[in-house]
Amino acid sequence: MSTLLRWVTLCGVVGLGWLGGAPHASRHAEANDLGTRAGLPEGWHGAAPREEIRPTFAFDPVGGPRGDGAFQITANDSIGQHGWFKKSFPVTGGKCYRFHAVRKTEHVEAPRRSAPVRIVWQNAAGEAVRADAPPGRENEPGHLPLAEPEHPLDSASDDPGWTRVEGVYRAPSAATQAVVELHLQWAPRGCVAWSEVAWEESSPPPARKVRLATIHYVPSGKSPRANCEEYAPLVAKAAEQKADLVVLGETVPYVRVRRKPHEVAEPIPGPTTEYFGELAKQHQLHVVVSLYERDADVVYNAAVLLGPEGALLGKYRKVCLPHSEIEAGVAPGSDYPVFDTKLGKIGMMICYDGFFPEVARELTNRGAEIIAWPVWGCNPLLGRARACENHVYVVSTTYTDAASDWTISAVVDHAGQTLAQAKQWGEVAVAEVDLSQRYFWRNNLGDFHNMVQRHRPPVTVKTGSGE
Repeated sequence: MSTLLRWVTLCGVVGLGWLGGAPHASRHAEANDLGTRAGLPEGWHGAAPREEIRPTFAFDPVGGPRGDGAFQITANDSIGQHGWFKKSFPVTGGKCYRFHAVRKTEHVEAPRRSAPVRIVWQNAAGEAVRADAPPGRENEPGHLPLAEPEHPLDSASDDPGWTRVEGVYRAPSAATQAVVELHLQWAPRGCVAWSEVAWEESSPPPARKVRLATIHYVPSGKSPRANCEEYAPLVAKAAEQKADLVVLGETVPYVRVRRKPHEVAEPIPGPTTEYFGELAKQHQLHVVVSLYERDADVVYNAAVLLGPEGALLGKYRKVCLPHSEIEAGVAPGSDYPVFDTKLGKIGMMICYDGFFPEVARELTNRGAEIIAWPVWGCNPLLGRARACENHVYVVSTTYTDAASDWTISAVVDHAGQTLAQAKQWGEVAVAEVDLSQRYFWRNNLGDFHNMVQRHRPPVTVKTGSGE
């Protein structure tokens, strides 16, 4: 039997009606008693919060993309249906472990929310354990929080219809077991299959130290080209401090030149991206800069990312526009691209975008670890809020005086704390961060950067795709 036909048959077992007929009788071992029954792999059990919302559990020994078995959970027509397969794996505190599985869903509107994996750390008595403080922070005041569940993230798979779910985690020192849970929840008439489930000891993830730089400078406005050239010594100064990424200002060729946006707008790639691409190549670093882009008769406020080889790695078009840009005929962008670079995953937003949590959240949803933010001026709390609520690093560069108590040119960490600030005009501030280090706060909710992917609400609550 083909994999597709087997999948349809299995989900038809629970009455989804995919074959257009009556539900089929299951030939697979079910775990509806929430315990182990013949056919389930050793150590695996079905579970549910309570009996009345328990879905149907099954195991197909020849299911999955490789034909080596698949766990299945199917729901009736109630949104309250919720259950999971689980198995406890022994661990040694302090060691790292890798989880891997592939997942396939049908009739599940939001798989990232309704079909998650959770990894729960416990001691030998099945009790929750405390998290470990990062090295050097053991003696900080406050209590150690519980080690919250892990939430492996989704990524593409080579097998059509299947999604890879995986992650590497360090076991808390007090943990002796990790309980792996494969869920289906809040998906009326939904069906999920899990296959290739693996838990194994792993090497610790390597350190990913990068140096992030912000420049505090306002161009003179002599000409669009002169505005760009005035940044050259400042980029060189950032390179002297071994910066890997330097963030420049908003609409640099436009600042103070007394011309309208459409009069200075240019194509991308074009003169400005070529100029800053050469600077990036000369100093072997990444550069982010904003400019007005012309695409036929449309003008956008765009930010570009240039790589250390001088290449244009990508662009972002400002989505949220203030009155001044709307009145000037500037059009909004509609996408939230994130770029996978040698440093990590970088997203960009521009000025007024920072007033709206949706922009930074959508960049985070797409994997951003660093958000570069050229910003003319903004509420000073917003950069910290966007960093803290998403557990990402934000690098802002502004044209407002540091003494004005308005937006600052700064590097903000994933806890919302300012690591470095450029306070004087022409100053470059650099902060080194380790992207492999997870967020830790003594009153935290765990690794929220991953948790938010599982817990954030659908964009459309009542109707629509849910994403």
